[in-house]
Amino acid sequence: MSSTATFDIPREPTAPGEARRAIERLNDRIAPDVAPDVKLLVSELITNSVKYGGNGEVTLRIDTASPRKLRVEVIDQGAGFVPVARTRPATEVGGWGLHLVQTLSDRWGVYEGSTHVWFEIDRASESDGAGARAA
Repeated sequence: MSSTATFDIPREPTAPGEARRAIERLNDRIAPDVAPDVKLLVSELITNSVKYGGNGEVTLRIDTASPRKLRVEVIDQGAGFVPVARTRPATEVGGWGLHLVQTLSDRWGVYEGSTHVWFEIDRASESDGAGARAA
């Protein structure tokens, strides 16, 4: 079995739900304690791709090869962007996606000039507790 799973998701309003179901299909490779965070972050990034990306499908790539980290990438055909910190009041709706990615992941970034966003969540080694997230 490959350690990288790739899903092409149609750019439709149902895309975030389809992405969450894709994560659920990998439940044998994603530790239960990090799965909710992964689903939330993927939902946020897929939503951004649907709203702001270019034409065509959105690609979701999940790499579970490393016993120490889980890497997720969301790729669309948008024109690219520079990530900026949230400047709106906390009471204003929307704009929380990248803030959540920054808060819940251990590392994240955007390939310069693209809409290829990635994040990583560290995991404990198998001997430390069946892939549980490191404290």
